[in-house]
Amino acid sequence: MQLLHIDSAITGANSVSRQLTAQTVAAWQAQHPGTQVSYLDLVANAPAHFTSDAMAPRTGQTEDLSAAQQRENAVSEQLVSQFLAADVVVIGAPFYNFSIPSQLKAWIDRIAQPGRTFRYTASGPEGLATGKTVIIASSRGGVYSTSEGGRAMEHQESYLQTVLGFFGVTDVRFVRAEGVGMGEAAKAAALASATQSIREHAASHPTPARDMQAA
Repeated sequence: MQLLHIDSAITGANSVSRQLTAQTVAAWQAQHPGTQVSYLDLVANAPAHFTSDAMAPRTGQTEDLSAAQQRENAVSEQLVSQFLAADVVVIGAPFYNFSIPSQLKAWIDRIAQPGRTFRYTASGPEGLATGKTVIIASSRGGVYSTSEGGRAMEHQESYLQTVLGFFGVTDVRFVRAEGVGMGEAAKAAALASATQSIREHAASHPTPARDMQAA
């Protein structure tokens, strides 16, 4: 089984989402011995923001690519291949200004590729990255999940749920720690709740279907 571990928080060792992704991966490995883990730090190795050079090969242009277009296409190809090869993806997604870090958005822009992660059909879009489990470590300074107003301001979990669903991922799970900026007691409670979620996700998930087919 292949697990892709992704971090995107800019705060390094002080990051709650990085703490949660590390715990999630460790818990998963404990429950699923033999899991092979690859790691992607989107801060240390951030893909450039999406540009026309990165877009060119996706518009059907395959000849006379410039050096910049070839370079950007190679970055996108590496990232989408890594994503598609994973059975489980653990993503650290802190809540920045009501959304996700720009580094994580840049990664999504690179893997959103027609013919690779989705395609358009006569009946509408179809996701191609099926058979995966994605666990998102969501960290928030405030509390947004318990009120209608808070949920209306939130474009982090809702966005990730939507875009991953567009790619065909139907098993998207959240490990949420919110209110971590509201004092030590609130942070401790949030981390305890997130830790319990991590245990539940690691313990309850069956072996991915494509692994069982390959066994």
